[in-house]
Amino acid sequence: MSFLREDWRQSETAAIRIGFGEGLTDVAKKNNLVVALSADLMESVGFGEFAKEIGSPRAIEVGVAEQNLVTVASGLAAMGNIPFAASYAAFSPGRNWEQIRTTICLNNQPVKLVGSHAGLNVGADGATHQMLEDIALMRSLPNMVVLAPGDANEARLMAGAMAGDKRPNYVRLPREKTPLFLNQSTFEIGKSYVLRRGKDVALLGTGVMTYQLLLAAEKLAKEYDIQAEVIHFPTIKPLDEEAVLNAAQKCQAVITAEEGQITGGFGSSVAEVLSENLPVKMKRIGVNDTFGESGKMSELWKKHGLDVDSITHSVVDFLQ
Repeated sequence: MSFLREDWRQSETAAIRIGFGEGLTDVAKKNNLVVALSADLMESVGFGEFAKEIGSPRAIEVGVAEQNLVTVASGLAAMGNIPFAASYAAFSPGRNWEQIRTTICLNNQPVKLVGSHAGLNVGADGATHQMLEDIALMRSLPNMVVLAPGDANEARLMAGAMAGDKRPNYVRLPREKTPLFLNQSTFEIGKSYVLRRGKDVALLGTGVMTYQLLLAAEKLAKEYDIQAEVIHFPTIKPLDEEAVLNAAQKCQAVITAEEGQITGGFGSSVAEVLSENLPVKMKRIGVNDTFGESGKMSELWKKHGLDVDSITHSVVDFLQ
């Protein structure tokens, strides 16, 4: 079965946060325990449809108070509800990490945290709103599941899977519209997806970077006769370690890509698995110990080596 749409190279675009919000609304119509909370940002984080179709009392605005957002959500979970608590990722988990740690994770409450506007794609809002450290923050927390959908369709399915999961969850969602390229009918937490077969190098991506890797793989094959295997990891924690090890065993060279800090991020998670089980040549692509800045998504991706041409050149240099 192919996990790629037939038109993935020229597909339409859609906002992942909107796809997630639509999925959440679908779930809420079937399950009265599902509630949505936001820090005065229902529309911005993609919960606008939920607010209109489900509404009060299951759509809750707590105001610009992210610490309160997650503690209220934890209380709702303790009483048997399934709360989805959303804000900009710069502020949740950026501002309220201690409350997430103590109130949610320590008590193992199944709160679903939604960090919208994650990554460089926030653009003109600049460094203060470009959350790049959230993967590192959240995957270090005991009990926490960490997710990053590749497109709006996967995000829609992911909302349902999160609602059915009994653990605390965190999902990072970008702001900008991105290509629809995945062809899934179901989503399973903890599972990765092989999107392209290859033998020379394994390209492991999460979130919107997987699409960049697919385009880079085609360029590598056409211009350099390098056959790259591309694997999509929408679940960062728990990581599909078997898939990582199989790819490393097959290709003997691994490159990861993420729209966030490489320190403590998805690439670091992969490196931890490989260093302890199967050391192979590896490179991490992402933001390297610096903050973002104002600019278009395409400009920022190019600056930080996340555009297709930069990724292609990184792979070629890495293999030489």
